[in-house]
Amino acid sequence: MERPPSPPDLGGRWGRSMLIAGWVLALLLLTGVFHGLLEERQNPNREVLSNIDGQGVREVVLRRNRAGHYVAAGELNGVPVTLLLDTGATDVAIPGGLARRLGLAAEGRGMSRTAAGDVEVLRTTLARVRLGTIELRQVRASILPQMEGEEVLLGMSFLKKLEMVQRGDVLTLRQY
Repeated sequence: MERPPSPPDLGGRWGRSMLIAGWVLALLLLTGVFHGLLEERQNPNREVLSNIDGQGVREVVLRRNRAGHYVAAGELNGVPVTLLLDTGATDVAIPGGLARRLGLAAEGRGMSRTAAGDVEVLRTTLARVRLGTIELRQVRASILPQMEGEEVLLGMSFLKKLEMVQRGDVLTLRQY
């Protein structure tokens, strides 16, 4: 007597599908965790530690990243940006693409000496620059059309108005 054909092995297929889905989910979770760890290494100040004391002094405390830089979340004209503190930069320096997205208008042209040599810049004024509780208005800035990336160099046109104290891997900024 001939045996009837056996039904397809749905349990085996189902099991393999669940195993594959589990591995894909695990890989996605690990990718997210590692991405977060890498971001934390690059910018340990995504949430800026800041306060205002009883006398109205605004204070921001930043931790240095693994490369030795102070990178922090901030705002230009109310738009969130990533700031890289740069005491060697005369002005706040903004990459050209970011300046276009922010709608910044050029108020003139100039030359600036950078690590890559002399470059042409566009002068502008930022209505507001914010780092934690510290906010300055009418800050001189330079747009560097050839500068790539999204990080804004927070130069001395902002920093010179603050007290800076560095101890170990911590930089404290105060606005009186």
